[in-house]
Amino acid sequence: ILEEENKFLRLKQNSKFYAEEQKILREESFKQEENNKHKKISRYSDDENINIISMLFFLLVLFSHSVYAEVRVAILNFELKDVTYLPNRPEEIERTASIKPLLSAELQKAGLTILPIDSAAQQALNMGEGYLFDHVDVAAQLGKQVNADYVIVGRLHKPSFLFAYLLTEIVDVKSGMLIDSLSVETKGGEKKLTGKAIEMLADKINAVLHSK
Repeated sequence: ILEEENKFLRLKQNSKFYAEEQKILREESFKQEENNKHKKISRYSDDENINIISMLFFLLVLFSHSVYAEVRVAILNFELKDVTYLPNRPEEIERTASIKPLLSAELQKAGLTILPIDSAAQQALNMGEGYLFDHVDVAAQLGKQVNADYVIVGRLHKPSFLFAYLLTEIVDVKSGMLIDSLSVETKGGEKKLTGKAIEMLADKINAVLHSK
């Protein structure tokens, strides 16, 4: 009887150890499955991140191309229209001549490509004061000669000794049509104030051309 009891106890202990062993194995198996799930999710997440990054890069390149597409602009020499009782003084002629190079520099800073137009070519098509300003289709011909997208025709209009206006017309070369007319007021005749007015004019021109 004692031997039988010992045998029973050993069987019971073995069964208990077996059950514990099976429990441990099941727990290990469960942990392994969870780890595999996390790895799979992580791998999918990494793949999705790569796809998202690739898409964002593609959109950035596309956006950059559209934003920084070259815009070619030709600027004609500005003319002076001085209707004061002492018109066309040397300092006003000098100020008028300075507008084109200063405006060209400001527009270049904004990313536009400025194309030179020969003064002789402009003079050849200019039939008199205000002619190119009033005949934008003729001004567009000058733009075609240098393969420009747009031509800017400008005038310094001085009705008073106290102020003047920078007037510009933006012409689409391909169609020969006027697309916008802009005006900026400048006080007095100081170079600094004229420079500020030119900066404002450049901002307006840039906004118009980049809206097309």
